[in-house]
Amino acid sequence: MKVIKNYLYNAGYQILNMVLPLITVPYISRVLGAHDVGINEYTNSWVTFFFLMGQMGITLYGNREVAYHRDDLYERSRIFWGVEALQILTISASFIAYLMAVFLFSTTFKYYFLLQGIWIIATGFDVSWYFMGLENFKVTVVRNTFVRLISIVLIFTVIKDTGDLGKYIVILGGTQLVGNLTLWPYLKDNVVWVKVSKWHPFQHFYPALLLFIPTITTQVYLVLNRLMLGRMSTQVALGNFGQADKIVKFVLAIVTATGTVMLPHVANKFAKGDIKGVRSSLYSSFNFVSAISVPMMFGLMAISARFAPWFLGTDFELAGHIMFLESPIIVLIAWSNVTGTQYLMPVNRVKEYTTSVTIGAVSNVIFNLFLIEGWGANGAAVATVCSEFLVTASQIAMIRGTIKRRKLFREQWKYFLCGFLMYLVVNRICLVINMTVANLCLEVVVGMIVYFLGLLLTKASILTEAGKLIKDKAAHK
Repeated sequence: MKVIKNYLYNAGYQILNMVLPLITVPYISRVLGAHDVGINEYTNSWVTFFFLMGQMGITLYGNREVAYHRDDLYERSRIFWGVEALQILTISASFIAYLMAVFLFSTTFKYYFLLQGIWIIATGFDVSWYFMGLENFKVTVVRNTFVRLISIVLIFTVIKDTGDLGKYIVILGGTQLVGNLTLWPYLKDNVVWVKVSKWHPFQHFYPALLLFIPTITTQVYLVLNRLMLGRMSTQVALGNFGQADKIVKFVLAIVTATGTVMLPHVANKFAKGDIKGVRSSLYSSFNFVSAISVPMMFGLMAISARFAPWFLGTDFELAGHIMFLESPIIVLIAWSNVTGTQYLMPVNRVKEYTTSVTIGAVSNVIFNLFLIEGWGANGAAVATVCSEFLVTASQIAMIRGTIKRRKLFREQWKYFLCGFLMYLVVNRICLVINMTVANLCLEVVVGMIVYFLGLLLTKASILTEAGKLIKDKAAHK
């Protein structure tokens, strides 16, 4: 039950991080326009590389190490002080490198690049990995909710026209910084003071660096689309791609929340030698994410063409086509989240995980070179899907000796069949009625009903599992 509760907390946190920007997206899209939105996407993509270089693999490494030593207060405290000291040192070096790069090489958008630097500072104070290692997701969710709500108020009261792009960047970065700082008071009851001589921060450098390689490689092909699109196409195309990607990632966040929850859970099982429990978690999690990611993919595809210009504004009609093409990554990343983040990482098969995401990064560059030239932003979306497919396929191939693939995919045909039928119904409704809030809610409800009835008719196992969880919860009460 703890895992389910943590999933709900983390899903809520991930949804919060995506929903709040979505509340402001229609407003920002109309006030700033596609061009200025594109500038923000471009400059933020570059700063992402630098704060990832500073953070290295500390988020994943710290999460895993705290999970390994969760029951030893002194040891996990020693790990905290050592890892956080290392993070501050590496982030400081990264921030200096970023400023040098901006002043030496930036000829355009220098002002916006400097403002984006707030994100690097914010990363230095991020201790969410510690609470995730403890499987204490409530602290992160509750504390950051208040800060995120403040950001909405600031955006609607401060951002008024195209000259406010700088203010928008400061609000986003500043909110992240304040959110990270508000977690520190909670450390008082979870960490004890350890002598500085016992920290040994550099003993964490090499293992964190090993996790940094897959982390930075993953981000390369997530951010590279924006960088290459910004260079090879227009800021307007980049603005459309960025906003479409936000909507797709909002849907994806609901699914991938399981990864952050399951990593410390599986890592703790692995540390205790419960290999059977690790495999059982893999099968259950894969079935669960499939059951919810497939209908989300088909649902978004069904409404994308009409939804984008209605939600974002007439400048973003292209975003609808991008959303349709990019939607398959909802399923692909959901699957790789299970095989990679929930299995390969916690059982310390980092080399295989690194290989898979490297395949994705290299293939993404190649696909982008050919597809962006001819198809622009649509090509970047197709490149993303192709590279994610290769990542997922390679990870499934790597764990073939550990799991039974037939058992892993036994229920998938039911989800895809029910999802496709849902797509046909919802898409038809979307074509014959106008896009309004009420009609959008109607389409979502109809889609859920069609999908649920399909699962009943095909006797999908996810319904049986859900029924058992409800009975267990009722029994505990």
